[in-house]
Formats: sequence, C-alpha cells, structure tokens
Amino acid sequence: MTYKLLIVDDETPNIRVLERLFRDDYYCLTASSGEEAMKLLDQHDVAIIVTDQRMPQMTGIELLKRTADRRPHMVRILLTGYTDIDALVEALNCGLVYMYVSKPWNNQDLKLRLSRAVQHYEDNKRRHSLVAANERLAVRLKETKLGFIRAIAGALKLKDEYSYAHGARVGNCAGTIGEALGLSQELLADLTAAAFLHELGAIGTPEDVLLKSGGLNDNELSMIQLHPARGAQILSCVPDLQDVADIVRYNHENYDGTGFPLGLVAEQIPLTSRIIRVASEYNLLTQPRDSAENGRRSCSTPLDHLRSQLIAIILSTARLALVWISSGISITYCSFRRACKVSSRVI
Repeated sequence: MTYKLLIVDDETPNIRVLERLFRDDYYCLTASSGEEAMKLLDQHDVAIIVTDQRMPQMTGIELLKRTADRRPHMVRILLTGYTDIDALVEALNCGLVYMYVSKPWNNQDLKLRLSRAVQHYEDNKRRHSLVAANERLAVRLKETKLGFIRAIAGALKLKDEYSYAHGARVGNCAGTIGEALGLSQELLADLTAAAFLHELGAIGTPEDVLLKSGGLNDNELSMIQLHPARGAQILSCVPDLQDVADIVRYNHENYDGTGFPLGLVAEQIPLTSRIIRVASEYNLLTQPRDSAENGRRSCSTPLDHLRSQLIAIILSTARLALVWISSGISITYCSFRRACKVSSRVI
C-alpha cells in the first residue's frame, strides 16, 4: 500500500528536496500555502502531512489545527528552525503534532521518522475505527433500550390505559423536576423512563382490583404493594435498564419509612424514586382514575422534603405547580393537596 504524503512549504526548493527524498516510498502531494494544503486535504485521504512552520498568511501550527477535524487520524509533522521556540511549545501544548523536526534535517533520520509515522497512522486509524464502532454500538443500544421501553409501555396500555397515560404525565412532570434539580442528562433519561413505567407492575394485577372504587382489603392491598418489585423485575431483564429498574423498585417508599417494599427512610430512598413519588401523587390528585381515588389515600402519608430551601417548580405545559417545604418539615398528603389546590387557582 502506498501512503499519501502531503508536503507544505512556501519555499519551492524545500518542497523539491523533500519530494525527491520520499517519492519512491510515498505518493507525494505538495502545497505552497496553508490554503492550498486544505484544498488538497478535501480531495485526498492523506496519511502524513509535513509542514513548515514559518509561512505567510497561515503558519504550520495554524494549518495543523485546522486539519484536526478534517483528517483526525492523519499524522502531523512540523518542520521548524531553532529560533521557533514559541512554535515548539505551542505545538506540544496543542497535542496535535506527532513530532517536530528541526532544520536543517538529516535525510536518513527524517525517513526513519516517517516510517514510524506510518505505523502511528495505522494505529490512529484502528483507534478511530474502534471509537466510531463504539459510538454506533451505543446508538444501537440506546435504540434497543427505547424500543423495549415502548414495547413494555404498549403492553401496559393494553392492560390499563389509565396507568399508561398516568405514566406519561408523571414522566413529563418528573423530567421537569429533575432538570430543575440539576440532574445529569444520563440520570434524567433514566428518571423519565422509570417515571413512564413506574406502574408497570400493574400488568400482573387483576382488573377488578385496579378498577375498584372503594377501599382495598388486605389481600388486595398486598397485590398493589407488589407493583414496584414486579415492575423492577420485568425491567431488570434488560441489563441496560438495571438503573431504571432500581428507581421503579423504590418509588413507593415513604419519607418516614412507612412505604414499601423495604420501608426505607428519608435519604435512604434514591432521589429519583422520591421525585417520581411526588410527581405521581400530584398527578393522581389532579387527574385521578375516578372520584374515589383520593378516598383511598391516607392524609398522613408523608411525601418528601428534597431540599433545605423552598422549591417551587411551575410546570407550564401541564399548568401545575409543585411546592416542597424546607428541611425539618415533612410534607403530608393533605398539606400537599392544599398546596396543589392553591397553585391550581394561582396559575
């Protein structure tokens, strides 16, 4: 295989010397300026570029910087005089220069350096190919993950359309809260997915229990309490959804330890699970399954105080508001409901 070598120098004699030196081993391209070199790089897959530093209009360093995105795997060699100390420092600091060669150069030494540069070029190509392959794999995994979430959500919709619609609304609400709290994009994605599917465990619950308008007996209540663990079990079948499964598992824990499945207390409950709990309770208040939904909820159920300061998040798309009280004061269901009614009147 013949590798392409681009020689850039504003002095023609230097170009001719280098071209004669390398023409037997490389396909040589020449340019007398940085602009001319950039045009050649648009047309050729150059393996190695050798450029002089001191050129009018565009220096060698400037040229190499501009080629970084265009030919990321290309090996860059800078020719410089002994007096170009600042250029050498800049070349090393920018990390874009494979090596520099001082003028006047030794022909045999320069040929040896270029043979090493070829190997570095091949290493660069392999590395960039692996990076590109990993990026493609990450995209496919993300698409697979989203596809699984959509499929599971579709199954939930067939089982209980209200739970599906409720999950979609809670997902939007939880995402807004997460953004306001400064969660990372990765955590926000998991939070939104978990909020969307937080009632996934309803798939295994008889419809007469889900749709029951009165109070639940102990057996029926135990069925409802299986929702988080069942939903988490389904999601954990996909390794990439393990974090989402954990969020779903704890979204029915209460801040005072009276929740399920483990009875976690306060900060033991993951922040993302607490966000979903608040968003879900709010949505159940404003858009309950039926008028008896509120009657099944205890006025002593504490929700949360997520921060040591008053946080008010206005959800403009849903015309809702969430009010969280400062540290030391637990929000009960009744006080939360009163806050919701006030905010609904204000908006």
